[in-house]
Amino acid sequence: MIALRNVYKSYGGRGFTNRVLNDVSLTVQPGDALGVCGANGAGKSTLMRLIAGVERPSAGRVDRQMRCSWPIGYASAFQPSLSGADNARFVARVYGRDPAALLDEVQAFAELGSYLFEPVRSYSAGMAARLAFAVSLAIEFDCYLVDEVTGAGDQRFRERSEAALRARRDSGALVMVSHDPDTLMRFCTTGALVWGGTVTLYDTMAEAADAHHRLQRLAG
Repeated sequence: MIALRNVYKSYGGRGFTNRVLNDVSLTVQPGDALGVCGANGAGKSTLMRLIAGVERPSAGRVDRQMRCSWPIGYASAFQPSLSGADNARFVARVYGRDPAALLDEVQAFAELGSYLFEPVRSYSAGMAARLAFAVSLAIEFDCYLVDEVTGAGDQRFRERSEAALRARRDSGALVMVSHDPDTLMRFCTTGALVWGGTVTLYDTMAEAADAHHRLQRLAG
């Protein structure tokens, strides 16, 4: 289980404070598949980072009894000056995997060829996403956090990604952010809408997507 309990998140600067999330409570249980929608800048990625433990809340608390992946997406947490292979080996050591075995899995799934041995800073956004997705799949997590990654790569890679994601979803939990409601409805059973600093939960992903579309029309 992962539980956010009365969580607030603010970012401060010189003379201003931006409160992104305001008194958010939600729970992710084993077997859940939660889709998160919302406008650009609403706080979706911040919510994902809080669930993952990449960031700490400004107030409230996050209880984790499941091992989470890092947020998988185009903005990876890899060290850009290192090669993709070196980043994968580092992750393997952190999680107690054999580095050579994990690297073989990453190479087979990401299909980056010789680019795997080039610095990550030289990668395109799609290449970085493929690396992040492959490395994350090589580690057994209880909950996978996914941010738009299924759009990376060619059709064949997307199909393989979606199949792998469904397999992980069926054996664990999934929290997914996407700007594409159809993607969320393919993978997720329940929904959440981030709007105005709040997170509203819905019994179905379709209800969350409909609420998001209504708010978008009103805002336009």
